[in-house]
Amino acid sequence: MSTLNFPSGRPIDLACLGRVAVDFYAQQFGSRLEDARSMAMYLGGSSGNLAFGVARLGLRSAMISRVGNEQMGNFLRESLQREGCDVSQLQTDPERLTALVLLGLKDRDTFPLLFVRENCADMAIRADEISEEFIAGCRALAITGTHLSTPTTREAALTALTFAKRHGAMRVLDIDYRPVLWGLTSRGAGENRFVDNANVTHQLQQVLGEFDLLVGTEEEFFIAGGHPDDLMASLRAVREVSAAKLVVKRGAAGCCVIEGAIPAAIEDAPTFRGERVEVLNVLGAGDAFLSGLMTGLLQGKDWAESTRIANACGAIVVSRHACSAAMPTPAELEHWFSGSRNPKVDADAQLAHLHRVTAPARPVWSELCVMAFDHRSQFYDIAREAGADERRIPQLKSLLVRAAEQVERSHQLQGHVGVLIDGGDYGRDALASATGRGWWVGRPVELPGSRPLRFDGTRSIGTSLVHWPTEQVVKCLVHYHPDDTPALRLEQEQTVLELWEATRESGNELLLEIIPPKAMTPAGTEDAAVLRAVKRFYNLGVKPEWWKLAPMSADGWTQLEALVAERDPHCRGAVILGLNQPLQYLADSFVHATNPIVKGFMVGRTLWVDASLQWFKGEIGADADTAFIDTVAQNFATLVEAWKRRKAH
Repeated sequence: MSTLNFPSGRPIDLACLGRVAVDFYAQQFGSRLEDARSMAMYLGGSSGNLAFGVARLGLRSAMISRVGNEQMGNFLRESLQREGCDVSQLQTDPERLTALVLLGLKDRDTFPLLFVRENCADMAIRADEISEEFIAGCRALAITGTHLSTPTTREAALTALTFAKRHGAMRVLDIDYRPVLWGLTSRGAGENRFVDNANVTHQLQQVLGEFDLLVGTEEEFFIAGGHPDDLMASLRAVREVSAAKLVVKRGAAGCCVIEGAIPAAIEDAPTFRGERVEVLNVLGAGDAFLSGLMTGLLQGKDWAESTRIANACGAIVVSRHACSAAMPTPAELEHWFSGSRNPKVDADAQLAHLHRVTAPARPVWSELCVMAFDHRSQFYDIAREAGADERRIPQLKSLLVRAAEQVERSHQLQGHVGVLIDGGDYGRDALASATGRGWWVGRPVELPGSRPLRFDGTRSIGTSLVHWPTEQVVKCLVHYHPDDTPALRLEQEQTVLELWEATRESGNELLLEIIPPKAMTPAGTEDAAVLRAVKRFYNLGVKPEWWKLAPMSADGWTQLEALVAERDPHCRGAVILGLNQPLQYLADSFVHATNPIVKGFMVGRTLWVDASLQWFKGEIGADADTAFIDTVAQNFATLVEAWKRRKAH
């Protein structure tokens, strides 16, 4: 066991006070920051990363900092909340903007870093808004060294430290030395990790005695101790002013833990070996290390096990693009320590899959009632049959969004309602209206009726997905049978694999809809054909978040459940498609869908074909829009009610 004694029975495991910012990472590897063409947005800042990482690993963390009253502040607050972090102590600044950081990945040793922090919100954290009552409910408090660099942030840090000491919370300092944030370099030299400065050393040594645990790299202990290039002399100087436990991070060599007297050489201190991995991005590795270390210690693990977790977290993060978003989950660590991982981290498909599907921020969809109107050719045909202008189709699709909204309200479907809408000329406005409501939103990519499968409007699906909101689920219908001719089958499978890889990169979930051609599927063989198709795609390594399938027998659903449990237990499940079957037929089919693998339905033409034709013809009533909405909503409600009562049968 470690000799750190954390209080127990408190609602918060770790409160983190310090930097929280928005990181903009260049997406071009090997490029100067000046030459970056696009950037990805993540939560960042050392304290923000720590609060995020600890929450992802299952502990109860809290963020004590300050953000602007604008979109970037909202982004940080929501990112932490989704991960399970308490943000009740995240102050809002009515005047200052949220801090930003621009980062590049030039090569293994060069990471251009530009802090956009001029008079930013987190450096204006107010000491008088820090709650003693809240800190009294924390087992530990971690502070970043940057917040000892200015009078305002130093006052806030010391205030929090006083409260923590008064109430017995363990006090941790992440030295986190960034010379640029102490005003010691030009603003464009953010990647510079060390500048010797006696004043910084003095400022740090004034407060080192207030901490129970100090964590830093060798360079950070140089500045804390005041002896550049002499680690042991620096550690001895730190020990003169602080009785804290010291954790010295040494990169791939691991870390050393010094609980008492400073040894003659660093190699004489208890050393816990690191992980050797291919480095993509060292930024955030220290925050990941500390997240793992604090998680282990707060869970009561000893130094050996806690540093083992810490070193693994750091190794995983250096192999990925981001800081916070790269933090591993408990499931990833279990796989990491299982002995079956790929030594090349970025080639470990299972690790990457677990990273996507086990994060706490992943939305929960326990059941889904989805209205599908992603159809394109069908709406065109209806308009032509009615003699109407196809330019009216976008208006009709916007009315369908209102019909879904009406049923959401009338049947209390909040968190369970969804829509499937195309993103082309017909559905663009409706799709934009549905996105951002908290609905499940799907969007098709297949060229309608294509066999072999083709993508609609593009030959490069990966470049198209760059422009999609992450919340939109990629829906792909493939007319596929396991007994297709080898050439056709292989061509379709390769297209699905291309889509699979594109969604892994873009972050969008994938819904794979499988419909075997009728000519190849005699009556009574439909379930077997679908199950064989699902198994085939699993054999290829495709693990979609969703399967969209025609109604099956109870036994068919049971077999699907067993197959999914074996191949991808993190799959969200299956939803039932409609195939333009009569309303009552679909409602009756739900009786067989009581297996937990079936999460709901996604039905389209059954709900709106007749009403759409009448609307185009002007035969639906005096107030055509309202009558159309009410008719479709009634049909949708019929299926919702049948879905809800299916288990009663």
